[in-house]
Amino acid sequence: NAICDSHRRRDPGGALALVGVRTASAHVGIVMDALMRETSPPASESALADSRARLAPRPRTPEETGLTESFLADLVAKHLFEGGVLDVRQLSERTALAGPILEEVLAFMRGEAWIEVRRGSSDSVGVRYALTDRGRAGALDALMRSGYVGPAPVPLPDYVRVVEAQSVHTNVITREELRAAFSDVVIREALLHQLGPAVHSARPIFVYGPSGTGKSYISRRLARLLGNDVLIPYAISSGETVIQVFDPAVHFATNGIGTVPSVMLEAGHDPRLVLCRRPFVITGGELTLDLLEVRYEDATRQYHAPLQLKANNGMFLIDDLGRQRVATVDLLNRWIIPMEEQRDFLNVGAGKHFQVPFDMVLMFSTNMNPLELADEAFLRRLGYKIHFGDVDATEYEEIWRQVCREKGISFDRELLSFVLQNLHGRHGVPLLPCHPRDLLGFALDQCFYEGKPNDLTAERMIWAWNNYFIKSFDERSKLEEGTA
Repeated sequence: NAICDSHRRRDPGGALALVGVRTASAHVGIVMDALMRETSPPASESALADSRARLAPRPRTPEETGLTESFLADLVAKHLFEGGVLDVRQLSERTALAGPILEEVLAFMRGEAWIEVRRGSSDSVGVRYALTDRGRAGALDALMRSGYVGPAPVPLPDYVRVVEAQSVHTNVITREELRAAFSDVVIREALLHQLGPAVHSARPIFVYGPSGTGKSYISRRLARLLGNDVLIPYAISSGETVIQVFDPAVHFATNGIGTVPSVMLEAGHDPRLVLCRRPFVITGGELTLDLLEVRYEDATRQYHAPLQLKANNGMFLIDDLGRQRVATVDLLNRWIIPMEEQRDFLNVGAGKHFQVPFDMVLMFSTNMNPLELADEAFLRRLGYKIHFGDVDATEYEEIWRQVCREKGISFDRELLSFVLQNLHGRHGVPLLPCHPRDLLGFALDQCFYEGKPNDLTAERMIWAWNNYFIKSFDERSKLEEGTA
């Protein structure tokens, strides 16, 4: 109960970094989108820290790690093979294991004649350890079986327990919190009242509408409402298979990474897990089905978590649905079991598979006709369907004013009227939330090029319009003649 209560506490400032992910065919490109700014820590931070320590206590013995002694010995051997001669503190920093645990593992390795003791040096603490010839052979054998060399993994059952305790769906979003999160955004009240219940409903969210209506931007903003920081493991283990989960491009650590508080057994959570802001993973039109499965690299002999596993306890946005390099029906079918049962099944080859929680706000976004992407029966499974459309003149003006304030330029009502009547009205172009920022940005580009900062005129807005929209030569000529 204490854990659940602690995660229901809201941070009105929304101290959360948003991270966007764009996938490519051979690599996963990363787009960092820090929409949030850090706020002062909540008054209950000490209570939250205690809850995390109870949720993931620091192991005190090899048995408490949930890993076998031989597995730990292989991991230490690989670190010694890679790092050379290391002392206990250095091994603790590398493996995220406390000193007493390492002492037991090292004693086991000495009994197997895998390591030898070396004298301390000026930059080390206590004695140092190095591999023997037999130890190097054992390390090479371990590396051939698994190329993972990093912090000790968290066993799958412990990972499942941590994810369930940190569920993103335990946060109930109120009307006031939603308004505060979007206080600086022009958005209709009716749309807010659709988004609020959808986020904590544990149902998928399907947003659709023309390009430029703010679907992706608003979806990112929703991550302000996800709640407190969460614990993310460096890696998880299913049997002897280690899958890397922590990705510094996706998981924003709030207390630093790569360090261990102490080699001794002190208060705090298990250092095999990193305290992070709730993840926000975005994948676009480059998404393929293989990026939703455990990925094995032959060159490094390492397993990497799929995107949805990295998004656990956070938000996963599939943008530009219908433009992926895979049939939409195949992509949507991949989500049937996870959406309905809140669990996912992953395969690591050789007939081995394991089950993991599917705990995230899953969002689909498209500018295509939803009925062209899936039939009505499947669309019913997608939970909330929220339409994003154009704005009216009053909303357009408010967005225009916001952009002017952000760019430090004065608001000119006559110039706005010209854009609305002579450009949008004349050409029948609907008013979209993206237009004020884009058109003003183009016009300011010309101003600076000509050495006349902020000298916005109707002629410059026409120039911006012609550079922004695709028009035929006849249409351009008529537009310029009409203005003259």
